[in-house]
Amino acid sequence: MGWVKLGAVMVLLILAVGSGCTGRVQGHEGPPPAFPVKVQIAQPERVGDSTEYLATLRSRTSAILQPQVEGNVTRVFVHSGDYVQPGTPLLEIDPLKQQATVNNQEASHRARVANLEWTRSDLERKKALFSAGVIARQDLDQSQAAYDSAKAEVEAMEAGVREQQEQLHYYTVKAPAAGVIGDLAVRVGDRVRTDTALTTLDPGGELEVYISIPPEKAAAVRVGTPVQVLGDENHPDTRAAVSFVSPRVDPASQLLLVKALVPNQDHRYRHEQVVHVRVIWNEAQRPLLPVTAVARITGQTFAYIVEEDGKQNVARQRQVRLGEIVGNDYVVLDGIKPGERMIVNGVQMLADGMPVQPQS
Repeated sequence: MGWVKLGAVMVLLILAVGSGCTGRVQGHEGPPPAFPVKVQIAQPERVGDSTEYLATLRSRTSAILQPQVEGNVTRVFVHSGDYVQPGTPLLEIDPLKQQATVNNQEASHRARVANLEWTRSDLERKKALFSAGVIARQDLDQSQAAYDSAKAEVEAMEAGVREQQEQLHYYTVKAPAAGVIGDLAVRVGDRVRTDTALTTLDPGGELEVYISIPPEKAAAVRVGTPVQVLGDENHPDTRAAVSFVSPRVDPASQLLLVKALVPNQDHRYRHEQVVHVRVIWNEAQRPLLPVTAVARITGQTFAYIVEEDGKQNVARQRQVRLGEIVGNDYVVLDGIKPGERMIVNGVQMLADGMPVQPQS
């Protein structure tokens, strides 16, 4: 009787364990969990055949300030980086020698004026005597000639004084326009000449980018050709267009100079700054595919897009034809249409038709 009870208990335990295991297996039945992926909407971008060059930005309004006289610098009134208004004194060149010249000219002028007054008085006396018949006509003519000569000397001396006084103003170098002072190349005590570059004055505003391209591209460039100024990681920062094409190739470098106007309202660029530019020979609207979204299988390139399959999203493998790399993206020539959801990470772990969970 005891063995019968023990057998019944064992049967019940086996049934209980079996039913529990069956419940766990049934609990995992159904589709596998969706694999989380990051997606990006394929947007048409303006891309095309282009070439990158190293170029230089130059201000269209920046001026190099040079003195109009020679001498030693005695005072400097401004600092590099100061913003000045028109007529602001920048520096002074020793004016003592020129001041002495002015003083000498003014003294000579006073002597000429005194002589003019004497000849005028003498002429008046000679006129009275000639009217009274005391002197001859010749004496009167001599007095008149002396007066005219003295008057001409005074007028010439006045012009000379004005010239020397004007020259004295050149010993104070002033700002010809409003702008920012560049590097001051001279200090107090330096001797400067008329060909000495004192500093630069940059009013700001538009810049020109100077690009030198090889002559084989000369036939492809023209006024209006798009140009992109590149920033960090070669991303386009500013778009411009060619405004000047040199009529000849530089005989020394065998390069063709082209220029483009670059807006600079936010002052992000500086005069004489070296930048990378991209000259675009032709353009088209095409989607861009991140390099991390490309899978290579037996020499072919593939990408994955998200499609809806019933009530779930699945990854669909697409063979794609790629163009050049723009920044960190490939230009898609064929295989992906604008508006489709591209999977941009983990493509090595995907398979065609695999359930995925898209994330922006």
